[in-house]
Amino acid sequence: MLFMVIEHFRHGDPKPIGQRFRQSGRMLPDGVAHHASWVDPAGARCFQVMEAHDRALLDTWASRWNDLVDLEIAPVVTSAEFGTR
Repeated sequence: MLFMVIEHFRHGDPKPIGQRFRQSGRMLPDGVAHHASWVDPAGARCFQVMEAHDRALLDTWASRWNDLVDLEIAPVVTSAEFGTR
C-alpha cells in the first residue's frame, strides 16, 4: 500500500531534520520503502511517498521523528489504479 506522508517541520526549521538524517539516515523499519520526496520552496514541509503492507510500520517510523515534525499520513492509490476501480 502506498502512503503520502507530509512532514510539517517544527517552527518551519528543516535544520534539525537534516542533522538527524545525516547522522541516522531515514530510520525506516523493515517493511517500509521510501519512493520519493520533495521539499516545498520555503523549506517548511516535506512530501514523501512511502510503501508498507501495514500502516503500523509507518507509525513506528513516525515515532522516530515526531519530536521534530508533525506528520500527516494518508493512504493513496495511483491514478491508474483508481481508474480501474
